[in-house]
Amino acid sequence: MNSTRPLDHLVLAVHDLDAAGAFYQRLGFLVGARNRHPWGTENRIVQFDGAFLELITVGEGADIVPHQKGVFSFGAFVRDYLSSREGFAMLVLASSDARADKAAFDKAGIGGFAPFDFARKAKKPDGSEVEVSFSLAFARDPLASHCGFFVCEQHRPENFWNKAMQAHPNGASALAGVTMVAADPADHAEFLSAFTGIRAFSATSAGLRFDTPRGLVECLSDAAFAFDFGIAATGEGPRFSALTIAVRDLASFEARLKAEAVEYLSHLNALIIPPQNAFGVALRFISV
Repeated sequence: MNSTRPLDHLVLAVHDLDAAGAFYQRLGFLVGARNRHPWGTENRIVQFDGAFLELITVGEGADIVPHQKGVFSFGAFVRDYLSSREGFAMLVLASSDARADKAAFDKAGIGGFAPFDFARKAKKPDGSEVEVSFSLAFARDPLASHCGFFVCEQHRPENFWNKAMQAHPNGASALAGVTMVAADPADHAEFLSAFTGIRAFSATSAGLRFDTPRGLVECLSDAAFAFDFGIAATGEGPRFSALTIAVRDLASFEARLKAEAVEYLSHLNALIIPPQNAFGVALRFISV
């Protein structure tokens, strides 16, 4: 097993799933149909090659299992996150063996949770249903209680990934990175190193940088975030604040934003949609 874990997906918690889906469609993304987990959270997916965004909310009639000793409840985390905010709730890395990763997290002192296996139905673009199934292994940074972390092993990838759903009209080609913000990024170095499996990472006065096999994971100070993004990070305490997406033609994407009357700013050769305009998470777009 490759112990260096790439980006898999981001859990973006929203109150209104259809409104969030419509917003991403305005930006020029292909957004999947609504799916429901067995415990009642519901999602819509935006796929890239090997990674995806998971827009998620708590559906009607949800039966959320509470957190228990040694058991991390995905549904409870999303519900509790949405009780006070919308936004980038959980960072998920890819796993080729969730149980081996669980053992590695336990050994590093960042685990202690039972693996979680589940399956759900997924709708293909033609409306037909297939089954997808996953095994998750959770980790915890005790200094970042508002940030969720886990790895995901897919058992039926042929039923999940769809090249047609990755051909976005806006030219988006990859999930390029994620940005966490903390008063002192160094406080999270040991955890993020164990979680990503990356020992040789960059640490500067601005923050930490972990170059995974698929996408960047960074943890910046508030000042460094403001410099890099041209806006202040919203919220308090350690939090996930932004994601970065690569597009083939930044000028064409900017023209789309103008045509759709989406508020944005141009900063350091990137286009930034502030979190107040994007369901609680800053969206940064860069050229491939």
